[in-house]
Amino acid sequence: MSETIRQETRVSARTPVAGVLWATASAIAIWAVATTAGAELTVSFGLGQPIQKITVVNVVLTALVGSLAGSGLFILLRAFTTKARAVWTVTAIVAALVSLAGPLSAIASAGTKVSLVAMHLIVATVLIVVLRRTTPR
Repeated sequence: MSETIRQETRVSARTPVAGVLWATASAIAIWAVATTAGAELTVSFGLGQPIQKITVVNVVLTALVGSLAGSGLFILLRAFTTKARAVWTVTAIVAALVSLAGPLSAIASAGTKVSLVAMHLIVATVLIVVLRRTTPR
């Protein structure tokens, strides 16, 4: 008598791809709330420098690039060390704090700075939470 083993395949919401997508969507949500509330999301990085408008395209590209870089590092660490989760978490927190230098040093209104800091922190938080759950180590 032969026995058939049936294994169900289910895509987990806790994958690096899901983390990247959720982090990006979260940044877009903050951008949408800020612009809907009337915030003028414009920045300059020095006197005499051009004023740049923060568009949804800027938000998507920045969140994707940062999230993909973080996810790529996490995947590499998992392949080479048994302490990937701990090493990556510390690295991700440091990277998130360093990333705040951009919005905090920009010439922009307080509302713009708050919005940009919130976007940076939500991307980092979502990515850290989701990716930490993808591995037991």
